[in-house]
Amino acid sequence: MKAMLRSDSTAESSTDSAVPLLVYDGDCSFCTSSANRVAARWAGRARAVAWQTLAADELAARALTADDVRSAAWWIDGKGRRSRGHLAIAHALAAGTGWPAAVGHVLLVPPFRWIAAGLYPLIARWRYRLPGGTPACRT
Repeated sequence: MKAMLRSDSTAESSTDSAVPLLVYDGDCSFCTSSANRVAARWAGRARAVAWQTLAADELAARALTADDVRSAAWWIDGKGRRSRGHLAIAHALAAGTGWPAAVGHVLLVPPFRWIAAGLYPLIARWRYRLPGGTPACRT
């Protein structure tokens, strides 16, 4: 239930620009379940929000477009700095607690950062074949 509360798209979670935000593909079951698992470990006010729930003006307020969020996950920190793809996932993990936070921090430094950069497009392409994936995950 905690994960569900953290990943809903309430007015606070989608409009408060000081709140760190993970933007993911809500049509993809793999992405949704992954975002919920990551969000369950956040101790602060960070939120995970499906891009489909954000209005165009909410995306624009974060300097994102519909094409941006269709192509990759995004992490927007409390200062408005944006990270795309593998870096978004690394920052989202690092914002949590326990071993996933350690993994997130490791993924932010070379050579692991480079490896993650190569793996992210493969995972995004084949996510419909991963646990929790559905045909809707196919890009």
